[in-house]
Amino acid sequence: MCDPVQVPNDHSPQDWDSRYDEESQIWSGNPNQALVAEVTSLHPGTALEVGCGEGADAIWLAQQGWQVTAIDISKVALDRARKAADGAGVNVNWRESSIDQLEGESFDLVAASYLPIRKEGQGLARLLEAVAPGGTLLVVHHAEFDPEHAKAHGFDPDDYLTVDEVAADLGPGWAVDVHERREREVSGGAGAHHHEDVVLRARWIG
Repeated sequence: MCDPVQVPNDHSPQDWDSRYDEESQIWSGNPNQALVAEVTSLHPGTALEVGCGEGADAIWLAQQGWQVTAIDISKVALDRARKAADGAGVNVNWRESSIDQLEGESFDLVAASYLPIRKEGQGLARLLEAVAPGGTLLVVHHAEFDPEHAKAHGFDPDDYLTVDEVAADLGPGWAVDVHERREREVSGGAGAHHHEDVVLRARWIG
């Protein structure tokens, strides 16, 4: 789950834009360690990065030869991501959108790092539907945080899916390759104080 201190209460595009406007850069600018570890061995194809933020993961994927579509609801974040991609000399299809708005498209890789997925709504269904036959789903969240601290910031963890709950909801047709807690080391950016993640990598085999 995202750090509650970093997540706007209602997750609206306007609130996320305001959150990004508070600082010139929120995240570390480096790709997620779990993404690098789990994707390096995969053959590049089409990829969807959900909740791309300032673009580090999407840019890294493009550098590895993936055809990347990256979505986020914050225009401010996407503007920064586009600038970073231009500086890195890679092409990414940036879209101002949420996973709930995605229909009729499928990708060889669907990656969601620290994405708050509500239990109510179509977020998880849309995420799973976006994985092409034979494709890979990668979901990463922080392993631990203080629920009372979260609630004090207007973020009720009970409203959102954990990685374990995502794994339990996969059902028939999915092969789970990785589902584990893993240490992480991040030198800077929001969330650097979290030192353990839960990583889920699964394939849609139908």
